[in-house]
Amino acid sequence: MLRCQPCRSFFALLLLSGSAASSAAATPRTSPPAGLRENTPSTHALKGARLVIAPGKVIERGTLVIRDGVIVAAGAEVTVPPEAREHDCRGKTIYPGFIDALGELSAEASKLGASDKRGAGYWNPKVTPQVDAATCYGIDAESNEKLRSQGITARIEAPSAGIIKGTSALVSTADASGGLAILKPRVALHLMLTPSRGDDLYPKSPMGAMALVRQAFYDARWYADVWQAYEMQPGLPRPERNDALAALQAAAAGKMPVVVRTPDELYSLRAHLLAKEFELTVILEGSGREYRRVEALKATGLPVILPLDFPKAPRVVTPETAMSVSLEDLLHWDLAPENPGRLSAAGIKIAFTTHGLSDAGEFLAAVRKTVDRGLSPEAALAALTTTPAELLGVGDRLGTLEAGKIASFVVADGDLFDDRTKLSETWVDGERHELQPAPLADLRGTWEVQLAKPDGGTETLTIQLGDESNKLTGKIKRGEQEVALTRASLDAAQFSAQFPAKSLGWEGVLQLSGTISIPPQGEPPAEQPPSWLGFLVWSGGERSPCSARRAAAYDEKQKKQQEEAAPSKDENAAGEEKPPDKTSKTKTALYSVNFPLGAFGVFGPPEQPKAVLFQHATVWTCGPAGVVENASVLVREGKITAVGADIDIPADAVLIEAEGKHLTPGIIDCHTHIATDGGINEMGQTITAEVRIGDFIDPNDVQIYRQLAGGVTAANVLHGSANTIGGQNQVIKLRWGALPEELKFSGAPPGIKFALGENVKQSNWGPGTRYPQSRLGVEQVVADAFNAAIDYRRRWNEWREEPTGLPPRTDLELEALVEVLEGKRFIHCHSYRQDEILAFLRTCEQFGVRVRTLQHVLEGYKVADAIARHGAGGSSFSDWWGYKFEVYDAIPYNGAMLHRAGVLTSFNSDDAELARRLNLEAAKAVKYGGLSPEAALHFVTINPAKQLGIDRRVGSLEAGKDADLVVWSGSPLSSYARCEQTWIDGRKYYPGT
Repeated sequence: MLRCQPCRSFFALLLLSGSAASSAAATPRTSPPAGLRENTPSTHALKGARLVIAPGKVIERGTLVIRDGVIVAAGAEVTVPPEAREHDCRGKTIYPGFIDALGELSAEASKLGASDKRGAGYWNPKVTPQVDAATCYGIDAESNEKLRSQGITARIEAPSAGIIKGTSALVSTADASGGLAILKPRVALHLMLTPSRGDDLYPKSPMGAMALVRQAFYDARWYADVWQAYEMQPGLPRPERNDALAALQAAAAGKMPVVVRTPDELYSLRAHLLAKEFELTVILEGSGREYRRVEALKATGLPVILPLDFPKAPRVVTPETAMSVSLEDLLHWDLAPENPGRLSAAGIKIAFTTHGLSDAGEFLAAVRKTVDRGLSPEAALAALTTTPAELLGVGDRLGTLEAGKIASFVVADGDLFDDRTKLSETWVDGERHELQPAPLADLRGTWEVQLAKPDGGTETLTIQLGDESNKLTGKIKRGEQEVALTRASLDAAQFSAQFPAKSLGWEGVLQLSGTISIPPQGEPPAEQPPSWLGFLVWSGGERSPCSARRAAAYDEKQKKQQEEAAPSKDENAAGEEKPPDKTSKTKTALYSVNFPLGAFGVFGPPEQPKAVLFQHATVWTCGPAGVVENASVLVREGKITAVGADIDIPADAVLIEAEGKHLTPGIIDCHTHIATDGGINEMGQTITAEVRIGDFIDPNDVQIYRQLAGGVTAANVLHGSANTIGGQNQVIKLRWGALPEELKFSGAPPGIKFALGENVKQSNWGPGTRYPQSRLGVEQVVADAFNAAIDYRRRWNEWREEPTGLPPRTDLELEALVEVLEGKRFIHCHSYRQDEILAFLRTCEQFGVRVRTLQHVLEGYKVADAIARHGAGGSSFSDWWGYKFEVYDAIPYNGAMLHRAGVLTSFNSDDAELARRLNLEAAKAVKYGGLSPEAALHFVTINPAKQLGIDRRVGSLEAGKDADLVVWSGSPLSSYARCEQTWIDGRKYYPGT
């Protein structure tokens, strides 16, 4: 058990004290000494170690010299200063100290900082960038000790409360005073795109959190501009002072990193969009699931701080427990340890953190696991040292063993990424912390013991001592007989051992005890071996004197051979031991990554043939050609090029024989809530026009896959109906396996959700405080919002014409409403009762606003003429009602009556399950209302396409439109018909391959 052996000469220490005091200045401090001034030697030389200067840069045998907590030299030919305290580190490896790239203040400290009411804060209490972790940090000695045991010498401490939480500090893991513990204040701004829990304040949804963050950064820009204008133009009204917006300036200007928490890989892509919009320097706080979208993450160019809380093996030991484990869970368990290696191989910068681990003491073992699973040792060391130092702006102080850097490093007894290697010391700011205090002597080796027996004779015994897991082990021999020691230990200078003596020809259990004789100071143990004097205690209690000397040194090669031959304790999912992998050290996952991960994932988009010909089908064009028997549809590169009975078969076409089958346009759902991540309602305010469904599209939603099986190819994903004016909608194509931005229907006109009735006034929510609480209030909220948008537009128009005075502030809520006023954003309004419908249409007409669709509109048949005159469409249920009081007057003839009154009508699902059968919902317009089958099919194809403003691209089978189409086994309005194929953009998404 070789250790770094410090010089123990008391007189030498006294000499070095005076020399150090005279040759080097101690760290300057403002506080006076509490007693006598200390002159502890501050110059150290660690000699003979293997020095890992930086990842990929190694000196096999060198010396590291530090003075006053700073590295002054590191190399093979280093002159040791005469005042240095020397440490023999032969057989050791020294690494730069590790940096924990992310940690959080305690909840109490964060809450204290966020709740400070002094100064001028932001209007929303969840935005607190002015909270500075350096002013809230308190030393946690227990945590520091645990981190040092893992080689961590510095860590980030960030506020944990709020959405924009505040700025972090880089702190030392030494138990120094607070002033010395702070290595760098205001390192980075930390934020998350999810709502904080435990209150009813806005925002209450991820899309609300994103909108709030965006608004705060727009406000930070405005704050800088408005104060600049005020200072340059005397006589202007004084702007408000805001500590939060002032604190945001550095991050908003790209001069301070912004660490964004990403609960999964989709949040990483959202953080990238935020970074692009505001030109932020973003660092991702990873989730450990980035491997699911490595290429997309690589394209962002953003670095990632990775947690190492790998999942434990799922319990699948019985059929019952196995049933509760999904394929996705099993795949994640298998793939998660490869996450760092896959990201590093893709060229993505990574840094490691203990954050997320239930026990920080498991950190180094987790790092080693990443190396076992494909991460190169150099990349792993960089993730612990140089990369976090660079990302956190301290690369000139930490991360390598170079002169001028802080003397924070780790001493190990072997290669860092070998499971058998132990860390013996962690030096922090030049202060030594022994993790496993060095014994007074290394007792490993072969010992000859001279025993004085009770009968007066002498006998020679042989003891062989080694170590395992840093504990003494061994055996004792008497002639040709031997037995293993059941216990062996060294406590200070006292050696003791115990063994059963029967196999040696004696009785009972015997004990050995001896006092070690320490070699003279300055002579390494290998040159002057220790000896000991003591007793052997017989089973009857008698004692026999004995003495021992080491006859041979311990053979390290023999130890490693024995350990390598030992069986592996790695466990598989069933909890059984398995033999070590003898073919390769690096293990790999059992299966490849699909998208989305799990049972229905794919490995990429379906192939898009250059040409596809669907022939001999009954084609429901939903266009001017109507229904064409025995017809063909030709598709080239995702577009329909011809529809008719006589189409020449191109030589390069893929032929789809559809004789006896029916071909229709893809079904379009005008009202759905699938594929949203984190909820569909931002209920924190009655107007949330600033939130965007498009920010939180979820391509992993299995409902996309299921609805493809029902022929749905496009859908209008709407905000919920909890608000008078809700969030902005997103039209998508159901491209299963695509990224969020790839799902979006490019060129679809933007829209927004309005709502009327019981949901808005919170009829079933119990006692409420949010305005409005009545239908009268709902109408007034809409009118007031439109008036505010008019004033906002006027102020901006005046500024653009003559930019004098204080610049106007960008308001994301009013920006969306100005688009409504100008007809650039469609209104889709949740509605039921005739009186509310009429009141809403009249209010909109007062402001020159036209409603695009009335959603649900179950009493629309009562006022169909007024709806038609206004020009609004109606997107209704076929026969769904009775679920609350305001829908009691609904009838199944509503759709047909609206249609005959001249209202552009569609049927929607508003339900993930119902969306799989929208063709049958359309058929109900034939049963209830007597519409022709062709007109009824329009309710779920061309009509919703027109309502959403995408009819130039989809909704009918016509030349020039997107090849979004469905092959049915029979008439699409028959309950016996089955969707056999669903194509989007000329790619077959259902059934998949």
